[in-house]
Amino acid sequence: MNTHILTLVFLLQCAFTFGLHFHPLDPLTPQEINKTSFIVKKSHLGNLKDLTFHYLDLEEPNKTHVLQWLSPNPSKKPPPPRRRSLVVVRAGGQTHELIIDLTTSKIVSSRIYTGHGFPSLTFIELFRASKLPLTYPPFKKSILDRALNISEVSCIPFTVGWYGEITTRREVKASCFYRDGSVNVFTRPIEGITVTIDVDSMQVVKYSDRFRKPLPDKEGNDFRTKHKPFPFSCNVSDTGFKILGNRVKWANWKFHVGFTARAGVTISTASVLDPRTKRFRRVMYRGHVSETFVPYMDPTYEWYYRTFMDIGEFGFGRSAVNLQPLIDCPQNAAFLDGHVAGPDGTAQRMTNVMCVFEKNGYGASFRHTEINVPGQVITSGEADISLVVRMVATLGNYDYIVDWEFKKNGAIRVGVDLTGVLEVKATSYTSNDQITDNVYGTLVAKNTIAVNHDHYLTYYLDLDVDGNGNSLVKAKLRTVRVTDVNKTSSRRKSYWTVVKETAKTEADGRVRLGSEPVELLIVNPKKKTKLGNTVGYRLIPEHLPATSLLTDDDYPEIRAGYTKYPVWVTAYNRSERWAGGFYSDRSRGDDGLAVWSSRNREIENKDIVMWYNVGFHHIPYQEDFPVMPTLHGGFTLRPSNFFDNDPLIG
Repeated sequence: MNTHILTLVFLLQCAFTFGLHFHPLDPLTPQEINKTSFIVKKSHLGNLKDLTFHYLDLEEPNKTHVLQWLSPNPSKKPPPPRRRSLVVVRAGGQTHELIIDLTTSKIVSSRIYTGHGFPSLTFIELFRASKLPLTYPPFKKSILDRALNISEVSCIPFTVGWYGEITTRREVKASCFYRDGSVNVFTRPIEGITVTIDVDSMQVVKYSDRFRKPLPDKEGNDFRTKHKPFPFSCNVSDTGFKILGNRVKWANWKFHVGFTARAGVTISTASVLDPRTKRFRRVMYRGHVSETFVPYMDPTYEWYYRTFMDIGEFGFGRSAVNLQPLIDCPQNAAFLDGHVAGPDGTAQRMTNVMCVFEKNGYGASFRHTEINVPGQVITSGEADISLVVRMVATLGNYDYIVDWEFKKNGAIRVGVDLTGVLEVKATSYTSNDQITDNVYGTLVAKNTIAVNHDHYLTYYLDLDVDGNGNSLVKAKLRTVRVTDVNKTSSRRKSYWTVVKETAKTEADGRVRLGSEPVELLIVNPKKKTKLGNTVGYRLIPEHLPATSLLTDDDYPEIRAGYTKYPVWVTAYNRSERWAGGFYSDRSRGDDGLAVWSSRNREIENKDIVMWYNVGFHHIPYQEDFPVMPTLHGGFTLRPSNFFDNDPLIG
C-alpha cells in the first residue's frame, strides 16, 4: 500500500513539474539526448564503422499544434506535441538522417542523404585534423627547413567550400602557425604551406609548400589587457525577471529561451502585454541566427577557399564560450547552461553559455518638459531599462557577442558585436612604402597583412504579429510638388508623403535598402487599432547593411546567394530555417534561402518569415591589431500601430 502511495505521489510531482516548466519548444534534455543516442546505437547503424553524431536536436514540432497547446483557452488545449529528435550521423562513409519518437522509443524515419553538402564537422574531427600535419613527414621537413621547432607549431583546419568539382569529399585545409611563446596564435602564420586532409579517412591527400615569408614578430601581438578588467554593473534590480525552466517573464514581456548546438541561443513565442486589454499579444514565434558567411578577399592559392559558413560548418552553439561574471555579464545576471550531443551521441553540458540580465541604458525611454502651462514647469519620463539575453560564440579568431534585448515600449533590439583577433598572412613588407603588389589587405604590423573580408549574420525571424496571417508592407516616402497654391493657401513647393505597397509574392519580399527611403513593416491586415490603423511591427536597421560584392557566378556567392539582399520574406515552412541550407559544408547553393525564395510563393496575409542580414565589409586597420575593438551591428523590431497609444503610459 505504501509503495502505491509513494508511486502516486511521485507521478503527481512529475505531472506538476511537467505542467509548470514544460514548453513544446524546450531543447532536448540530457536524458532525451542520451536516449536518442542509445536508440541509434541499438539500430543497424550501431554495427557500421565509425558511427559519429553530427546533429542531434529536437525535431521542429508542428507550429499549429504548438500554438494550440500554448493557447490560454483550456477547452481547446490538445495533448502536448510529441517529443521527437532529429539525428544526423555519419557511418560507413554515408550520411544518415533519422527521426526518433522519444515517447515510443522507436525510429519513425530513416534515410540516407544523397544530396550535395555534408553535416557539420565534429570537435574530434577538427582536433585530429589539427594534429595530423605534425606527424606528416613532408610537413616536418618543411618546418625543419625553416629552422623552426615543430613542438611550437599549431595547425588549424579550415573548411574549403566548393568550386565546381563534380565529386567532393569531406575535406579541410590546415594552416599552421608558430607560437614560440605567443598566445595570439593567429598572428604568426607559417606562410606558403597548405595541408589538404580527407576528414573521413583522416589522411593528407594533398600537400603544398610553395614559398616562404618571414614570420611576424611575437612581440607586440599579445591581446591580453595590461590593466585589470573593469567589472561592469547595470545598476538595476536583480529580481526584475523570473525564469521558470526555459520561460522568461519580465515587465510586459514573456518568451521562451532555448539553446541548440547549431543556432546557439533561440528566442521563441515572444508575447507582449497590451496595457489596455491586459492580455498578452503575439509578436515572434521563433528567432535565432540562421547562418554566417565570412569570405576573405584574397584569391591566392593559400587563401581563396576561406569562405566560411560557421553555423552550418561548425555550429554557433558548439562554439559558445563560458560567460564570465562581471566581464561578459553584469553582477545582476542569471546564467543558463546548454546541452549538446558529443560526437559519440552522449549529452554534454555547456556551463554558463547564456546570461539574462536587466540593463540600464542610462538614457530615457521617453521624456518631456512642458513650459506652456502657466506657472508650472512639468517634466516627466522613464528610464531606459531593458532585459537582455546574451551569448558569445568564438569561431576560430573571431568572437561574436549576440544580444536579444526586450524593451518596455514593446520593441525587440537585436545586436551583435564582432571582436577577437584578425586573420593575417605573413609578408616580407615592413612598411607600407615598400608594397608593390596586391596584398589584398592592410599592413597592420611588421611582416603582417590583415586580409580584407566580409561578415554576414543572417537572422531567422518568424514574426507572428497578433497572429499568423501577416503581410510585408513597404511604406515608401515620395516627394510631391505643391501644384494648387490657391487651394492650399501655401507658399511651399514640395513635401513628402507615404505610399504603401503590400508584397504579394516572395519576389516582392526581396528588398534592397538604401536605394530609396522606405520603412518595412510586418502587419496583420485583419487586425486594427481602435482608430482603424493596421497593427504591425517595423524593421529599423541600425546602419545601412552591407550586401555581397561578389559576382553571381563566383562559387562562394553561388553557395551564399542570400547575401545579395539584406531583407528577404518567405512563406513559412518548418523545414526552412537555415539560410545556407541544412548541409552547409561543401554545399553547392542548391538548397537554402535563395532557392526557397525563387519558388515565388504567395506571402500576402500568410504565415511568413522575415530574414535579415547584418552585414559588414571589413577593411582592417592598425587599431584592429593585435585585438579588434568591438564592431557593432543590429536592428530593432518596433511596434507600429500595434498599441492604441504609448504602452509605457498604459
